[in-house]
Amino acid sequence: MEGNETNMQTPAPEPNVDSINWVKEIFEWVACFVIAIVIAMLIKNFIFTLVKVDGASMNPTLTHGDRLFTRVIGYNKPQAGDIIIFHPPISKDNKNPQKDIAYVKRVIAVEGQIVDIDYDGNVIVDGKVLSEDYIKEPIDTRYLMTTEFPFEVPKDSVFVLGDNRNNSHDSRSEDIGAVPLDNIMGKAQFRLWPLTSFGGLY
Repeated sequence: MEGNETNMQTPAPEPNVDSINWVKEIFEWVACFVIAIVIAMLIKNFIFTLVKVDGASMNPTLTHGDRLFTRVIGYNKPQAGDIIIFHPPISKDNKNPQKDIAYVKRVIAVEGQIVDIDYDGNVIVDGKVLSEDYIKEPIDTRYLMTTEFPFEVPKDSVFVLGDNRNNSHDSRSEDIGAVPLDNIMGKAQFRLWPLTSFGGLY
């Protein structure tokens, strides 16, 4: 009696479920990490950014090491009194921003306004002496100012000064001069650090 032949095929190996899950989990973590970085960059560049104050040019309002919450989105019409973060111009003849440098100063005047400084160090805008309770001390006019006064703020620009008037590189120097609006990163809103000084700046 002849036996019936049966073709026996070796079954395909079962996939390693643990290995597949492990690879999938790594991929999901990497994707989450990339998405988080993209969101953080969008927030930093278009909504708000955090800035660390370096130096004493804004004393007594701001001090070295302060961390500032800075509004970016929707800030396109600076007003006198605003504390802004901006990239200084490359030179007096090239107003394009130095992207690797950022300054923090106070807006004193906007386009079309006339700024002057008298012999007592008072700042005058459109013929009126400013009442400035935020400054450390009046301007010492013995120090050279290379910007010529009276100075009319050009279109789409602002005139800025540091609150520490005698220790600040600002619009009084012609290499800074009037700051183009395109160079402004944003408006400093409040201080996050140190915690003892946490709160709004205005």
